[in-house]
Amino acid sequence: MQTLIELFDERPLENVLGVEMFRPERVVFVCPQALAPDERRRKKMQAYFRHRGIDTEIAFVTARVFDTEAMLRLLRKVVGSYPDCALDITGGTDAVLFAAGLLCSEVSIPVFTYSRRRNRFFNIRNADFAANLPCSVSLSVEDCFLMAGGSMRQGRVDNSVLDRYMDDIDPFFQMYLRNRSQWNNIVTYIQRLSPTIPDQPISLEAEGSYTVKGERASRISAPEAALRELEEIGFLRNLSIEPEKSVSFRFRDAHIRSWLRDVGSVLELYVYRVCRDTGLFRDVRLSAIVDWEGSGKQNAVTNELDVMCTRGITPVFISCKTCDVKTEALNELAVLRDRFGGNIAKAAIVTAEKGGAAMRNRAAELNIAVMDLHDLTTGEIDRRIRAMMQ
Repeated sequence: MQTLIELFDERPLENVLGVEMFRPERVVFVCPQALAPDERRRKKMQAYFRHRGIDTEIAFVTARVFDTEAMLRLLRKVVGSYPDCALDITGGTDAVLFAAGLLCSEVSIPVFTYSRRRNRFFNIRNADFAANLPCSVSLSVEDCFLMAGGSMRQGRVDNSVLDRYMDDIDPFFQMYLRNRSQWNNIVTYIQRLSPTIPDQPISLEAEGSYTVKGERASRISAPEAALRELEEIGFLRNLSIEPEKSVSFRFRDAHIRSWLRDVGSVLELYVYRVCRDTGLFRDVRLSAIVDWEGSGKQNAVTNELDVMCTRGITPVFISCKTCDVKTEALNELAVLRDRFGGNIAKAAIVTAEKGGAAMRNRAAELNIAVMDLHDLTTGEIDRRIRAMMQ
C-alpha cells in the first residue's frame, strides 16, 4: 500500500490513526464539502505528521456528500489515480460510507477499519496487513493538541519542576482537607499579604495586618492555625504572628507562593500526583492550555485543562473543582472531550464537595465520571481513576 484513502471525520483522532499505523507515502482525505479543510488546516495536519516523524504527502478531495453518484465518481477517480491504495472506513459520514460501499462492489481494493472497543484494526477485505492488528500508537498531550489543529501553551504551572514537589503534595492536600471549610478565606488572607505589583519582581516576603479586607466588605483575621500548619510542612518560613497586630512570613519559593495564592491549585496538584502514581499514563500534564489557532497570539482562542493525561491513543480530561460543580462546567468538559476524540476520549470531574444528585445525573448523561469528597478523603480516587480506564 502506497496510498491510503481516508474518509474525513470531524474527530481528528480518526483521521490520523491509519496514517500513524501504516505510514503510507500519501494519504487522500475524501471530504464532504461542508467539512473540506482549507490550506491552513492542511498545513496544520502536515505539521502534526512531521512532529510525529511521519513523512506523508497529504491531499484533500471533496464532493457533495448527499450526491451518491458524485461521491462515487470521485472515489473512482482517486482509485484510478492511485491503484496501489487501501481504504480505511473507520471515520466518515454515513453517506460517504455508503458511496465507499458501492465502490467496493466495483473494485477489489484492500479495506480495513479500527475498533475502538477492541483497540485493534481489522481486515474487512483484502487487507491482511490489518488483520486483528493491535493499535500501538501512543500519544502525548502535546500530540493531541497538534492533532486537533492547535498547539500547547505554558499554563499556570511549569510542569518541568513538579518532580521536585512530589513529596510535598500529600502533606499540602491533607492540610487543605483539615481546613477545607475556611480555605477560601485562608487563600484570600495570603493574597492580601502578598500582592503582585505590576512591573516589579515577585517578592517571597509577605507581611500585613492581622485583620484584612475580605470579599464584599468582609473582614478576615489571620488564620493562625492554618499558617502554622503551612510552616510545619515547609511551605512558609520565618512565620511571625503578633495577635491583633500583624503577620509576616516568607514563601519557600515562587512556585509555593503561586499555589498558596490560588484556591484550586491544591486539588489540581493532588489529582496530578494521583494520576502519575497510577502508572497508567504515558503523559500527565497540569494546567495544560490548548491554543486552538496554534498562533501563540495573546488574543487567540484557548482552553485550560486542569489535568490532562494520555494512555495510548486515549486522551483523558480532568476538571478539578473545590466548589460545587455547575452544569456549565460539565458541558464545557464534554465539548472539549468530544472535540478531541469523541467516544475514544474520557472525561472526569473531581470535586471537593459531596456532589448533588442533579449534577451526577447530568454528568452521567454526558458520560463524565464524578469523583467527590468521599473519594478524596478515603483515598478511593486512585481506584476510581483505574476503573475509568478499564
